[in-house]
Amino acid sequence: MQKVGIIGFGRFGKVLAQLLEQQFELKIFDSVAADTNKHLLSDEKSVLECKTIFIAVPIREFETVIKNIAPKLKSNTTVIDVCSVKMYPVSVMKKYLPEDAGIIATHPMFGPDSIDSNALLNMMMHKVRDTQDCYDDWKTFFASKKFNIVELTPEKHDQIAANSQSVVHFAARVLDDFGVQETPIDTQGFKHLLALVENNCHDTWELFSDLQNYNPYSKDMVSKLEKSFKKIKEHLIESKKELT
Repeated sequence: MQKVGIIGFGRFGKVLAQLLEQQFELKIFDSVAADTNKHLLSDEKSVLECKTIFIAVPIREFETVIKNIAPKLKSNTTVIDVCSVKMYPVSVMKKYLPEDAGIIATHPMFGPDSIDSNALLNMMMHKVRDTQDCYDDWKTFFASKKFNIVELTPEKHDQIAANSQSVVHFAARVLDDFGVQETPIDTQGFKHLLALVENNCHDTWELFSDLQNYNPYSKDMVSKLEKSFKKIKEHLIESKKELT
C-alpha cells in the first residue's frame, strides 16, 4: 500500500485523513496536535519519506512549514497543498521547494461541517509542476470520491473565491456579530440564514482572517460590500422621503 504523508492534523487534516485512509498507508505529523490524537501520529522523518505529502496547516503557518521541510525532502517528492487561497501557497512552494519536487495546488471546497452533506462538493485542482507524473492519478482519486473537480489557475481561483467563499464567510461573521438567532416565527429564508452562520462560524477566527488577508482580491470584495450597504441604506432613506 502506497504511503502518503499529511503535515497538519487540525479540523481539515482529520477530514483529509478520512478520505485517504482506506487506500493509502498514512503517515501524519503535527507538532501541536492534542494529546488525545498522539496515537494516530508519526514523527516528521516518517512523513518526509513519503512520495506524496499533503500540507494541511493554517495559511499563516504555511511558509514556515515549507521552509522547514524543503531541505529535508527526498528526491522526487510531490507536495500538495489544501489552502483556501491559492496564489500565496503556490508562490511559497515554487520559491522554496527543490526543482525535482512536484507541486499540486488544491482547494477542497468543503470541510468538516459539509463533507457529509448530500450536495455535490467541488474541489479545485491545478498542476503547477508534475515532475512525478501523478497529477492525473490524484485527480482520478478525488473524482472517485464523488467530488466535482474544477481546474483553475491560482489567480483565477482567488478572483472567484473572493466573490464567493470569502463573501459567504464575511457575511456569516457579520451576522454572527449582529446576533441573529432563532425565533418562533422564522421563515424558511431566515432558517437558511441561520444555517449559513452556523456552518461558517465553527472555524477559527485565524482561518477566517487568513482567508481574507491572504487573498489579494478580498480587500476589493469588502470595499464593494461596504459600498453596497451604503447604497441600499441611502435608497431606503430616499424611499421614506417619497412617502412623506
